Amino acid sequence: MKFGKVSDPGSVDFNLPKTHPQTKEVLGNFEKSHFSDVRIGCAKWNRTDLKNFYPRGTKDELAYYSSQFNSIELNASFYRMFPEEQFAKWEEKAEGDFKFFPKVPRIISHIKRLNDADVLTDDFIKNILPLKEKMGMVFLQLRDDFGPKNMDRVKHFFEHWPEEVPLSAEFRHSDWYQDDKAAQELNELMIANNITHIITDSAGRRDLLHMRLTTESAFIRYNGANHPTDYTRLDDWLDRLQEWYEMGLKNVYFFIHQNVEESSPLLSAYFIEKFNKRFGTDIQIPKTLNK
Repeated sequence: MKFGKVSDPGSVDFNLPKTHPQTKEVLGNFEKSHFSDVRIGCAKWNRTDLKNFYPRGTKDELAYYSSQFNSIELNASFYRMFPEEQFAKWEEKAEGDFKFFPKVPRIISHIKRLNDADVLTDDFIKNILPLKEKMGMVFLQLRDDFGPKNMDRVKHFFEHWPEEVPLSAEFRHSDWYQDDKAAQELNELMIANNITHIITDSAGRRDLLHMRLTTESAFIRYNGANHPTDYTRLDDWLDRLQEWYEMGLKNVYFFIHQNVEESSPLLSAYFIEKFNKRFGTDIQIPKTLNK
């Protein structure tokens, strides 16, 4: 995930912005008890990117990855429309209580720009259904140049999307955050349609840390910079998640990227261990060969 990469991470102010008042309002609708679902994972499972993660002799990378992590941000589905058979194969290979978080294909989000995309969207949904219980939340990522002038397309896409399939969305055009009217309209639309607003933590785009939840779920795309600050930034996220947990947060979907992805398992293992200690959860800590 090279998005938001900077040449000098040490010069960036990584302090998290304060929680938006909307988050307290949204989470106040839920009982303050315990987490319903927590998923922490990487963005890829292939051996080329995750060097030194797989033991020598590993034959099936997905099978091994799913034995160590409880989830994956499935970016592969962004690049092509995979058929149902491929998702069925992935479902069969993944072990235990594992979930895939598929990304909406770029032909829908980036090429068609959500315009006249109903048929493609329906086909994509049909294709991912073989994931069965292993399907987590689908996520839509929109282009940097897809701004508020396209609100009608966003509204149609959200209203067309089936309620039975959880959906989240990441907006990258700065006007979604700098234009107060557009931000308010977007968030009201997402709340009305039960769409989770993704928060992206990247060194070069601090404006995407809107801290404005729209559902009981926090979907965080964390982009480390292969820098010592990667760990202290994760510590800050634990504090923020605890704040939201005390407000009523139910689900945490936290996916760790790196400019050089081979460090992602190490960061993930660190975060899972700290998360377990903080919240009393028992999420498996992945083995890392270079730990």
